[in-house]
Amino acid sequence: MNTMTYNDYAARIEYSDEDECFIGHIAGIRDVIGFHGKNVEQLRRAFREAVKDYLEACEKIGRKPQKAYSGNLMLRIPPEVHAAIATAAEVTGKSINNWATEALREASDN
Repeated sequence: MNTMTYNDYAARIEYSDEDECFIGHIAGIRDVIGFHGKNVEQLRRAFREAVKDYLEACEKIGRKPQKAYSGNLMLRIPPEVHAAIATAAEVTGKSINNWATEALREASDN
Protein backbone atom coordinates (compact mmCIF):
# COMPACT_ATOMS: atom_id res chain seq x y z
CA MET A 1 0.00 0.00 0.00
CA ASN A 2 1.04 3.54 -0.58
CA THR A 3 0.25 4.89 2.85
CA MET A 4 2.08 6.60 5.66
CA THR A 5 0.93 7.06 9.25
CA TYR A 6 1.75 9.58 11.95
CA ASN A 7 0.02 10.60 15.18
CA ASP A 8 -3.19 8.65 14.38
CA TYR A 9 -3.40 10.18 10.88
CA ALA A 10 -2.92 8.24 7.67
CA ALA A 11 -1.88 9.64 4.32
CA ARG A 12 -2.32 8.39 0.78
CA ILE A 13 0.95 8.68 -1.14
CA GLU A 14 1.37 9.01 -4.90
CA TYR A 15 4.28 9.77 -7.19
CA SER A 16 4.04 12.67 -9.62
CA ASP A 17 6.24 12.10 -12.63
CA GLU A 18 5.44 15.60 -13.83
CA ASP A 19 6.66 17.19 -10.56
CA GLU A 20 9.28 14.48 -9.93
CA CYS A 21 8.25 14.10 -6.31
CA PHE A 22 6.03 12.16 -3.94
CA ILE A 23 2.74 13.78 -3.02
CA GLY A 24 0.70 12.93 0.05
CA HIS A 25 -2.80 13.79 1.24
CA ILE A 26 -4.17 13.06 4.70
CA ALA A 27 -6.93 10.51 4.32
CA GLY A 28 -10.20 10.09 6.16
CA ILE A 29 -10.91 13.71 7.07
CA ARG A 30 -12.88 16.41 5.26
CA ASP A 31 -10.13 19.02 5.50
CA VAL A 32 -7.74 18.94 2.56
CA ILE A 33 -4.15 18.64 3.76
CA GLY A 34 -1.39 17.91 1.30
CA PHE A 35 2.39 17.69 1.43
CA HIS A 36 5.25 16.59 -0.80
CA GLY A 37 8.89 15.51 -0.84
CA LYS A 38 11.56 14.43 -3.30
CA ASN A 39 12.36 11.29 -1.28
CA VAL A 40 10.86 9.26 1.55
CA GLU A 41 12.74 11.15 4.26
CA GLN A 42 11.55 14.54 2.96
CA LEU A 43 8.02 13.18 2.51
CA ARG A 44 7.87 11.80 6.05
CA ARG A 45 9.17 15.09 7.47
CA ALA A 46 6.64 17.07 5.42
CA PHE A 47 3.82 14.77 6.59
CA ARG A 48 4.72 15.30 10.25
CA GLU A 49 4.93 19.04 9.69
CA ALA A 50 1.56 19.07 7.92
CA VAL A 51 -0.10 17.24 10.83
CA LYS A 52 1.58 19.57 13.35
CA ASP A 53 0.50 22.67 11.38
CA TYR A 54 -3.04 21.32 11.09
CA LEU A 55 -3.32 20.69 14.82
CA GLU A 56 -1.86 24.13 15.62
CA ALA A 57 -4.23 25.84 13.16
CA CYS A 58 -7.23 24.10 14.71
CA GLU A 59 -6.14 25.15 18.18
CA LYS A 60 -5.60 28.73 17.03
CA ILE A 61 -9.12 29.04 15.60
CA GLY A 62 -10.70 27.08 18.45
CA ARG A 63 -11.85 24.18 16.33
CA LYS A 64 -11.55 20.53 17.28
CA PRO A 65 -9.25 18.70 14.81
CA GLN A 66 -10.87 16.00 12.76
CA LYS A 67 -9.72 12.49 13.50
CA ALA A 68 -9.48 9.97 10.72
CA TYR A 69 -11.86 7.33 12.08
CA SER A 70 -13.58 6.53 15.35
CA GLY A 71 -13.50 2.75 15.06
CA ASN A 72 -17.29 2.54 14.84
CA LEU A 73 -18.64 1.21 11.56
CA MET A 74 -22.35 0.97 10.79
CA LEU A 75 -23.29 -1.38 7.97
CA ARG A 76 -26.58 -2.28 6.33
CA ILE A 77 -26.37 -5.80 4.97
CA PRO A 78 -28.98 -8.30 3.79
CA PRO A 79 -30.36 -10.50 6.59
CA GLU A 80 -28.99 -13.66 4.96
CA VAL A 81 -25.47 -12.18 4.99
CA HIS A 82 -25.91 -11.20 8.64
CA ALA A 83 -26.98 -14.76 9.44
CA ALA A 84 -24.01 -16.22 7.56
CA ILE A 85 -21.62 -13.92 9.42
CA ALA A 86 -23.16 -14.82 12.77
CA THR A 87 -22.80 -18.51 11.98
CA ALA A 88 -19.20 -18.13 10.79
CA ALA A 89 -18.32 -16.19 13.94
CA GLU A 90 -19.99 -18.70 16.23
CA VAL A 91 -18.28 -21.65 14.55
CA THR A 92 -14.89 -20.04 15.15
CA GLY A 93 -15.77 -19.13 18.74
CA LYS A 94 -15.66 -15.38 18.11
CA SER A 95 -18.06 -12.50 18.45
CA ILE A 96 -19.39 -11.03 15.23
CA ASN A 97 -17.30 -7.93 15.95
CA ASN A 98 -14.05 -9.89 16.35
CA TRP A 99 -14.80 -12.09 13.35
CA ALA A 100 -15.64 -9.08 11.15
CA THR A 101 -12.58 -7.16 12.35
CA GLU A 102 -10.32 -10.04 11.33
CA ALA A 103 -12.08 -10.49 7.98
CA LEU A 104 -11.94 -6.78 7.17
CA ARG A 105 -8.30 -6.51 8.28
CA GLU A 106 -7.38 -9.45 6.05
CA ALA A 107 -9.31 -8.01 3.11
CA SER A 108 -7.74 -4.55 3.50
CA ASP A 109 -4.19 -5.96 3.58
CA ASN A 110 -4.53 -7.16 -0.02
